[in-house]
Amino acid sequence: MADPSSTREVTFRLARHRRSVPRVRALLLAVLHGWEAGQEVAETAELVLSELVTNALRVRAPQDRQVGVRIAHSADEGLLRLEVSDAGAGTPEVRAPGADETGGRGLLLVDALTLRWGVTGRAAGIGKTIWAELKATDLAPARTGTEVAAVTVRAGQCVQAWDAWRTVRSVRGERYASGGPVVVLELDEGPALRLHAAEPVNVRDNGEDGPR
Repeated sequence: MADPSSTREVTFRLARHRRSVPRVRALLLAVLHGWEAGQEVAETAELVLSELVTNALRVRAPQDRQVGVRIAHSADEGLLRLEVSDAGAGTPEVRAPGADETGGRGLLLVDALTLRWGVTGRAAGIGKTIWAELKATDLAPARTGTEVAAVTVRAGQCVQAWDAWRTVRSVRGERYASGGPVVVLELDEGPALRLHAAEPVNVRDNGEDGPR
């Protein structure tokens, strides 16, 4: 079993909109760039995650239900794990579409490009999580910090976002359409982070030397 301390991850949520597919590609590539992933791993992961998110956006689910994404790397196992969660029912299956069909090949591509993949029920709430794993043994070592709940982060601290340290310029609270509490961290660089209030995030005080 892998040591949990050897695993790093990034999680975020996407609106149920077609613009979320190019957005998730950009976010994934930013994460993998910070983790110093090679071109082959990055390109394969981009294809796989694009297909998983596209499938999640196509399932029948309330429009206000977001799509959850988790990108994780286990140094012990040398695996990059991509997870996409949606509120739709049913279990996706690999299809063999006819030559004249323009769609239906997403999971065929995922099956061909990954070490393994599968579907699990969500631990809390309705829907499912589709996961896929790729071999990724040469990513840079994780940088660490103090893990705290997002709701406790203060302006002026540094948070680890896209595997780089960013200074928090401001913090504000919002609520998801479903009613859950959200913390929005405006950073000195890059897009704001929108996190569930209890979601863990790595922080350090500004000016403190981060691990190399």
